[in-house]
Amino acid sequence: MAEVQTIAAASRDRAGKGTARAARRAGQIPAVIYGNKEEPLLITVDRTRLEQELGKRGFFIRLLDVEVDGATHRVLPRDTQYHPVTDRPLHVDFLRYSADRKLTVEIPVHFLNEEESPGLKSGGVLNVVRHTIEVLCVADAIPDAYEIDLTGLEVGDSIHASALTLSEGVELTITDRDFTIATIATASVMAVEEAVEGEEGVEGEEGAEGEAAEGADAGNDKTEGGE
Repeated sequence: MAEVQTIAAASRDRAGKGTARAARRAGQIPAVIYGNKEEPLLITVDRTRLEQELGKRGFFIRLLDVEVDGATHRVLPRDTQYHPVTDRPLHVDFLRYSADRKLTVEIPVHFLNEEESPGLKSGGVLNVVRHTIEVLCVADAIPDAYEIDLTGLEVGDSIHASALTLSEGVELTITDRDFTIATIATASVMAVEEAVEGEEGVEGEEGAEGEAAEGADAGNDKTEGGE
C-alpha cells in the first residue's frame, strides 16, 4: 500500500442545498464520513486539495487520513459526484476504516513489455477485455494494480484470471470461470469489431443523447441528501 496522505477538513452543522452551495462558492466541497455503526460526520474539504488527490491514480483504492477539529479519521473514498458540465467534484463519500471489513474494489490492470511480444511486433493488437479486476479484501490489503507481462505472447494468445498473483486475503469476485483479461488479436479482427461497435453507436445516438440531457438536468441536484 502507498503512503497514507492527509487531507484537512472542517465540520459542518447541517446538510441541504443552500449550505452545500455556500460551501462550494467558498472553494469547499461538501463530504460525509460514514460507517462502523457511527453517526455520519458532515464535513467540507478544500476543493483544490481534493482535486489533487482525485488527479492521482487509484483514488478509490487508497486510504486517506481526514483531519477534522483535531481528530484524525482514516477513510477510504467510496463515491464522488461531479457536475455534469464542468466535471468538477460536487460531493464525496468517505467510508470509515475498519481492519476486518471486506470491501469490493476495482483494481487497475497495467500491461508491461509490449515490445517483447512477438505477436504485437508482427502487427497484432492488444485487445483489452478488462481494464480493471474486481476483488474482495480488507482495506489494508487493497493492491495498487495488477501487472500483466506480455513477453513472448503471440497472436491468438489470451491472458486469463489464472495469470494473476493474488496476495493473501485478496479474492476475485468472479470465481466460477477463468475469465479473459486480454488477448493478442490480428489487426483485421479488431477493425471488424470496431466497425460493428460504430454502427451500433449510430443507431443508438438519438436515445443516448436524450438520456444524457436528462442526466445533466438531474445531476445539478445530485448530492448528499439532495444538496
